[in-house]
Amino acid sequence: MNTRKLGKSDLQVSEISFGCWTMGGLNWVNGVQNGWANVDEDEVTEAIKIAIDAGVNHFDNADVYGNGKAEQMLARVFDRLGVKSTDYVVATKIGHFPGTAAHAYEPAHIRHQCEQSLINLKRDYIDVYYFHHGNFGPNDFYLDDAVEVMNRLVEEGKVRVKGQSAYSADDFERVVPKVDPAVLQSWGHAMDDQFMRPGSRVANLMEARGMSFVAFSPLAQGLLLDKYNPENPPSFESGDNRQGKAGFSAESISKLKPKLEKLKSRFGATTEDLAAVALNYVLAMPNVACAIPGFRNPRQAQCNVKAAGRYLNEEDVKFVQEALHG
Repeated sequence: MNTRKLGKSDLQVSEISFGCWTMGGLNWVNGVQNGWANVDEDEVTEAIKIAIDAGVNHFDNADVYGNGKAEQMLARVFDRLGVKSTDYVVATKIGHFPGTAAHAYEPAHIRHQCEQSLINLKRDYIDVYYFHHGNFGPNDFYLDDAVEVMNRLVEEGKVRVKGQSAYSADDFERVVPKVDPAVLQSWGHAMDDQFMRPGSRVANLMEARGMSFVAFSPLAQGLLLDKYNPENPPSFESGDNRQGKAGFSAESISKLKPKLEKLKSRFGATTEDLAAVALNYVLAMPNVACAIPGFRNPRQAQCNVKAAGRYLNEEDVKFVQEALHG
């Protein structure tokens, strides 16, 4: 599997990397559900072996995924597979789990969570450490101190590369000049490419500062795989972030289906075909370092890695855009 440079760092990551959010299972933080349906660790282990065997070298985690559970599971899986964690690029994040702090970006909390993530991951350093969102308090009250602590963690060798995740162009443009990250992360998929499409505000910011983009949710949480039936829309347990989302309603699924039929007519109708289209659409964007689809079992891992090498040309990209937005 090909690799790409991670922004202005010396790290090379596989074009298809794996996101570990699902490994945290059902979860709540401050009364907000932010997890996924629980996973089986044996299936996750087999899935990660498939990923590693295919050349995946980058795993993206966060302290809030199961409130430490996903970080701990990733470390156990590496041990079970008999591989060294430090042979892989492991990212994690700080920001959505406040613990007992007034705000998750309090300097003491950042340092505490970094140390806890290192324990959870069984590592001496974090390859890529992200601020998980762009909310640094009223009037960015915590921003300067948060950046200072992050820079110290880099100086101490506990963090190799700084990253910034956010959910709006305004947040990226406001905080990036102070954080000075090598890489940005947010959602990016064929139905919403606002952060990575050439000429967008965030794409211009990345180009100007030598940064690259890590795209989470490249499969739009499975919606781009045509796996849902509008006559029997999915239901999710409490603690699953998908519960109540408009995209999973019967109406939304019904509107999406004919658009996906257009993709099937050109690229193939299997789940592997649709995964390849979705992932390679993201990888066709010039500032993207990698896509980080989630997974919960060997079948999903196999679909993800089989997308490697099936690149989209300019005409293909245009066809996808017109099919989904035309």
